[in-house]
Amino acid sequence: LQYPHSFPNINAQQQIDQWRKSGYPEAGLAQVLLYRTQGTYDQHLDDVEKICKAALNTTDICYVELATVYQKRGQADQQAELIKQMQAGYSRGTVTAQRVDSVARVLADSTLGKTDEKTAQALLEPIAPGYPASWVTLAQLLYDFPELGDVDQMMKYLDNGRAADQPRAELLLGKVYYEGKMVPADAKVAEEHFQKAVGREVAADYYLGQIYRRGYLGKVYPQKALDHLLTAARNGQNSADFAIAQLFSQGKGTKPDPLNAYVFSQLAKAQNTPQADELAATLEAQLPPERLPEARRLLQQEQASRGALNSNTLQLHALQEEDGEEKL
Repeated sequence: LQYPHSFPNINAQQQIDQWRKSGYPEAGLAQVLLYRTQGTYDQHLDDVEKICKAALNTTDICYVELATVYQKRGQADQQAELIKQMQAGYSRGTVTAQRVDSVARVLADSTLGKTDEKTAQALLEPIAPGYPASWVTLAQLLYDFPELGDVDQMMKYLDNGRAADQPRAELLLGKVYYEGKMVPADAKVAEEHFQKAVGREVAADYYLGQIYRRGYLGKVYPQKALDHLLTAARNGQNSADFAIAQLFSQGKGTKPDPLNAYVFSQLAKAQNTPQADELAATLEAQLPPERLPEARRLLQQEQASRGALNSNTLQLHALQEEDGEEKL
């Protein structure tokens, strides 16, 4: 599902149907993953609920899926019951701290429905001392819902996360100073924290690229901006291609490059980045017709290099045990 180009002859739905008929317990979870991959999750909430209720005692990822279903439907009572069950499982040692953290993130996610940030905070505080990633989730919670605590509390959570070498803590602290939401904006301090997260958090490259592209440090650093944004884009960071297209089209601190501006605007358009359609149409209209074949060749070249990166990633994924959760 993650690398469809590597398996062009396999119909995922038919394969999953066969596995479900044969009684493989993981087949239901594969079905849920297919709904997520195809963007049809919301149309199949009943099936997700049925699959995950049946698998809940053997597969604790189902707590995350059921919490998502109940949040999307606004079923607060069912969600409260599920959380009680999960907490009992955590006390017995049958549910991991990572899973509790993931469910707390669902509760705090406004894109899934009405949030319950207080319950999320109550879930996270007891597990954070033994599961340091939750210090960062707590800090993110306070960043998103400032009424839950003050800036000193958020910084304390982040210090705890940084002390446990959590790169997400450096990334979030960089964002705090980059956006200037709870503290005065400070691009220099933001840069320092993003640099500590580079290589471990993809978004760190994106934010560094934006700092250098926008001249937040007093002037534009086009080469540094390009290096970081390209790394971010090739690692799947949303909006990085759009930022590169802007860099090449605006020519701030560098000469405009219509060919590369076209290439990266087309890549951003393919990812449905907001405003990318408009930028791509403008840049395509500005490009002299005789240069279009070369621009398309460069576009294919960049797409092919990303395809090669993905196949290398596939080999790495085969060596790692992952539960398919997305890092927030």
